[in-house]
Amino acid sequence: MKNLRFALTVVVLALTSAAFAQHQAQKSSVEPVPSAAQKSFTTIKTLAGEWEGSVTVPEMPEISSGKLMHVSLRVTSRGNVLVHEMQEAGTPLDATKYDHPVTMLYVDGDQLTLVHYCDAGNRPRMVARKSADGKTLEFDFVDISGSTQYGHMHHAVFTIIDANHHTEDWTYIMPGDKAMHAHFDLHRTN
Repeated sequence: MKNLRFALTVVVLALTSAAFAQHQAQKSSVEPVPSAAQKSFTTIKTLAGEWEGSVTVPEMPEISSGKLMHVSLRVTSRGNVLVHEMQEAGTPLDATKYDHPVTMLYVDGDQLTLVHYCDAGNRPRMVARKSADGKTLEFDFVDISGSTQYGHMHHAVFTIIDANHHTEDWTYIMPGDKAMHAHFDLHRTN
């Protein structure tokens, strides 16, 4: 009886090991094809780092003349989120006195999604269009949480020039539906 139990144990272990090995072989030989959203997310994650550059607001040249902005991008959450933080260069990280919006980018199903945590107290959500060139990521407004009393961010475009240079174009809708455009010309500082 002891020999029979031993033999059955050996057979069960052998079958389990063979099934696991076959599953692993099938799993590793078939690589999943990344979606367009995943490809775009992989591209935008290459911007991780510290950036500085000028901002231009055509509708209000007096506030953007000579102003330098600092943008920090970092990959977090095991590679599933890109955190984008923006502030005027040289100002301390004190969100009670200075603007410091935070934006999160992530893949949600088959869409590259952006949620902007705005200093105006709201959170617009946008999704990326399919990029024709792979270097321009354009985000369109979907919906918003929070009040729009002071306006809201409505559109964003990230354009990768090269590994050390990119631009960002943000469109803010003021109360009364007046659009303001901010163009950031950013260069990597690290």
